[in-house]
Amino acid sequence: MNISVTNISWLNNSHYIILALLLGFAIAHSGLAALRPWGETKIGARLYRVLFALVSIPFATILIIYFFNHRYDGIQLWQVQGVPGIKSAVWILSFISFIFLYPATFNLLEIAAIQKPQVYLFETGIIRITRHPQMVGQVIWCIAHTLWLGTSFTLVTSLGLIAHHLFAVWHGDRRLNKRYGAAFEKVKARTSVIPFLAIIDGRQSLKWQEFLRPAYVGIVAFVMLFWWGHPWLMQVTSRVYW
Repeated sequence: MNISVTNISWLNNSHYIILALLLGFAIAHSGLAALRPWGETKIGARLYRVLFALVSIPFATILIIYFFNHRYDGIQLWQVQGVPGIKSAVWILSFISFIFLYPATFNLLEIAAIQKPQVYLFETGIIRITRHPQMVGQVIWCIAHTLWLGTSFTLVTSLGLIAHHLFAVWHGDRRLNKRYGAAFEKVKARTSVIPFLAIIDGRQSLKWQEFLRPAYVGIVAFVMLFWWGHPWLMQVTSRVYW
């Protein structure tokens, strides 16, 4: 059976470009994370954090802008934006995704390298739900936005993002095991990658007071600000086109 070029014309360059950008970001981000112990011995923890940020933030910004500008590329796989309740569901899922994407080890002073950045071994808060909350948050975000947009470009982007975060699960566990050894193995045995699995099978229990942190107020404020500024953000990114 012959397949004409027009039948696969939806698989345009933007699909390949976003995958290349995601691969480049994954190599840079995970590579620098893997090199952190060595790098800190050479230039110090603070300077290495600055280097990490100088590479990761611009790369991530390029990815976000490119995604915004090409989100409707390819073919429309489904269209549910007019279905009652879908918009609310997408925003609720997006809010939940930010709760998980918020790092359990988040410390603004360390992120900014004002305090010496450190690696922590946590078993509290959201880590009780899943040992890799950023992966879970990214999967939820991808589900929400792929559902809303319904395009082949969004689906390809989501699959690329999920693949990177699944790799990060293995990579993160490997780095923590190398750094902490038996201590990490004990935490690993009491936690789970799949959300709530360790709680369901009795290895872990939730302590809601651990979630009563001022930083989570910031997450709520961020989501509300993003809701309000979303149209403006679309306009700004549309001016940077390639």
